[in-house]
Amino acid sequence: METIILAAIAGLLFCIQLLYLFIIYNGIYRKHKKAQSNKLEYANELPSVSIIISAHNQGEYLQNNLPAILTQDYPNYEVIVINDDSTDETKEILTLLEQEHPHLYHSFTSQSARYISHKKLSLTLGIKAAKNDCLVFTEPYCCPKSNQWLRLMARNFTPDTDIVLGYSNYISNQKNRQRFISFDTLITAMRYMGYAVLGKPYMGVGYNMAYRKSLFLKNKGFASHLNLLRGEDQLFVNKYATATNTKIEIDANATVYIETFDDNRDWRDTKMNSIVNKKSFKSTQKFNFALESILIGLFYSVNIVGVVFCIIFKTWFILPLFLLLMLLYLFCQGTVINITAKALGDEQRYYLLIPLFDIIRPIRTLYLKLKLIFMNKKEYMRN
Repeated sequence: METIILAAIAGLLFCIQLLYLFIIYNGIYRKHKKAQSNKLEYANELPSVSIIISAHNQGEYLQNNLPAILTQDYPNYEVIVINDDSTDETKEILTLLEQEHPHLYHSFTSQSARYISHKKLSLTLGIKAAKNDCLVFTEPYCCPKSNQWLRLMARNFTPDTDIVLGYSNYISNQKNRQRFISFDTLITAMRYMGYAVLGKPYMGVGYNMAYRKSLFLKNKGFASHLNLLRGEDQLFVNKYATATNTKIEIDANATVYIETFDDNRDWRDTKMNSIVNKKSFKSTQKFNFALESILIGLFYSVNIVGVVFCIIFKTWFILPLFLLLMLLYLFCQGTVINITAKALGDEQRYYLLIPLFDIIRPIRTLYLKLKLIFMNKKEYMRN
């Protein structure tokens, strides 16, 4: 009797997981097919654009990646780099690049700024200095996949569009830790972009996103979350994105690659800041995230317990059902994740590692949440 009840629960959880996969995650692929069929609306004319980058002691990254941003195939744009109190060769590198590229400008923030996070201050200075209404954001350690990146992002600025969300992921190697980071970043992107397709946008990532200067100024910039050192991307989008003013760009050539760090500190810090930011999300959004983790955990747990019970009580006729449900789910999950990754221009593919990473993700998140409890609040709260 116990195994029959578990089988019924496993079947119900399987159906729920499939619905989630095909409604949320597969939404990006559906949009990709529409784009290929020319069924999406884009701007009639490309707007003038300002690219904003904040850099702190990242001169080497700017030297490596800024040329790809400065040579985009785009008719009218400027690049503004704010030197956030750097002590390396950032200033000298930017000065040299300005001589070669007249559409590059740079300014700086001083160490004396105390009443706002340096990141938000530098971005605010860049935004106010921008000549154009359409702003595109990225980071010094990010590099566009192609010279069509800016054109593809900017084409989404139709008259009623204020926010554009793009895709970014780490340059991965074959080490399992790096592959896990790439997988986690992909799943995060599939979630927030999938919700945006459904008309429920809730966040964006500053590696590859855009919004209007007028939207920023109208809402007093980052005023709603000045108590946090970060959140300039996630919380800004969470606060002001709507079903009608937000679009996503899913063309493979609009992907931005993030350089991988050997110690993974950047990814860890990003995850921890994301955990802090999500405390400010709407209650329904936080409930959805928690429910997703609970359901996937229950699905695996119920099926594993069901297999054990079948062996203990020798109900062999039910055993294939549990195994079949897990295999079908892994097949559907792998198919959706891999075709979506391909549509986004992600070169990584995930098959047998998916169930392992599915288990690691919530454990890793729990570890970071516990670590936050013992951290000094100055690490993520404004001084």
